[in-house]
Amino acid sequence: MSLKQKTISGLLWSFIDSFASQGVQFIVGVILARLLSPREFGLIGMLTIFIAVSQSFIDSGFTSALIRRKNCTQDDYATVFYFNIIVSLVLYLLLFLLSGAISSFFNEPQLKSLIQVLGIGLIFNSLAIIQRTILTKELNFKLQMRVSVFSSLGSGILAVFMAFLGENISWAIGNSLVALTLSRFGFTSFFLWVWSKWKPIWVFSRKSFNELFSFGSKLLVSGLIDTIYRNVYNLIIGKYFSAVELGFYSQADQFQSLPSQNLNGIITRVSYPVLSSIQNDNSQLRSAYKKLIKSTMLITFVLMLGLCAVAKPLILTLIGEKWLPAVIYLQLLCFVGMFYPLHALNLNMLQVQGRSDLFLRLEIIKKIIAIPAIVIGIFFGIKIMILGMLVNTLIAYYLNSFWSGKLIGYSFSEQVKDILPGFLLALTVSAIVFFIGIVVILSPAFLLILQITTGAVLTIGTCELFKIQDYLFMKETLFEKLIGIKL
Repeated sequence: MSLKQKTISGLLWSFIDSFASQGVQFIVGVILARLLSPREFGLIGMLTIFIAVSQSFIDSGFTSALIRRKNCTQDDYATVFYFNIIVSLVLYLLLFLLSGAISSFFNEPQLKSLIQVLGIGLIFNSLAIIQRTILTKELNFKLQMRVSVFSSLGSGILAVFMAFLGENISWAIGNSLVALTLSRFGFTSFFLWVWSKWKPIWVFSRKSFNELFSFGSKLLVSGLIDTIYRNVYNLIIGKYFSAVELGFYSQADQFQSLPSQNLNGIITRVSYPVLSSIQNDNSQLRSAYKKLIKSTMLITFVLMLGLCAVAKPLILTLIGEKWLPAVIYLQLLCFVGMFYPLHALNLNMLQVQGRSDLFLRLEIIKKIIAIPAIVIGIFFGIKIMILGMLVNTLIAYYLNSFWSGKLIGYSFSEQVKDILPGFLLALTVSAIVFFIGIVVILSPAFLLILQITTGAVLTIGTCELFKIQDYLFMKETLFEKLIGIKL
């Protein structure tokens, strides 16, 4: 199979993986949002930063180091596997001991038992990091899709059952969100162990550890900084506002994450191993990179700006009027989220080129710049804080694209020129869709259908009429891959 065929196959199966599993999780989330109150979601949101930071420590940049390494040995895999497990056990013990202090920090007594149970998921996750890494390295996203879908279905059924049970048993409704997260981690690890061919050998190589950690350590620090930054807003809102406000924010963030973070995950998982395989051919690398950016951002702009335009009827239709305050947060977060895949691609290039040192320096600079927005948000409110996030993400994009572009001769101005037509198209269509939402009086569900239909027709019609190359490339690739028709 050629590199192009591997890339297309990887993107297709990764797309199916993300949107099938996330689609299941989204549906489960909608059901739970109707059954639970914003406060329950807010309590889980308070713990997100602690779980996410712990997960970064467990991975320690080894996943990226293994994927980039040309010829990995069984010693390499086994060494990282045992390191992951040891670190997960230490971190779980630490979280268990600190659970009382975390509960006191937020002044929420329930958090102590929640984090003690939720932390077990770290151990589950550590057991299957290597299996997932090997599948990603091999571009085997078909198996990963199967694992994700079955895990999401199993955990979703359990969580919904507990939420319904909560009408009669008080502890069940409060723990349904914990069950959702914990069981998903458990199911994922179980299925990866059952279906993956790799099993660890009894080896821990200091040589392998040192070689991998020399590259991965910088990514570890970078990942920690980025993870803390992305989750610190939950901590700030939970501490200085309320669990209810955090519930509204976290629900809005989940909605915007469905397209943005999924695209981010798809592009990162597939492009990194693919681009790493041609890291020594600068001309081919630049061409593939440019095509990825243009195609990815056309989809991203259309989805994110479209989501912003239909935010109100979407929230009202899916999770009800009690979540109405989340609409403005969702609309603002859409403008922040639409840059996530662009960040991922530019940062991927730094890793492909082996510049984990530059990756780390950029992360430190970007997060220092973000501090004022966080501080301002504490005093002036969540909306201002999100606007600060938008300013920061624009600055971050410039820094990422400047340095990644410099490595392969693809400048910031060239990137902007390439993605600008897609942005203008999406902005125009979403403005029309938003205007329809203002002037047309229908029930939220029918208005949502009208807006989505109008947006889809306008977008596809414009792309067909003006023969937009990125759209035609994706269309041809999709038809050729799915039904064997070459247009």
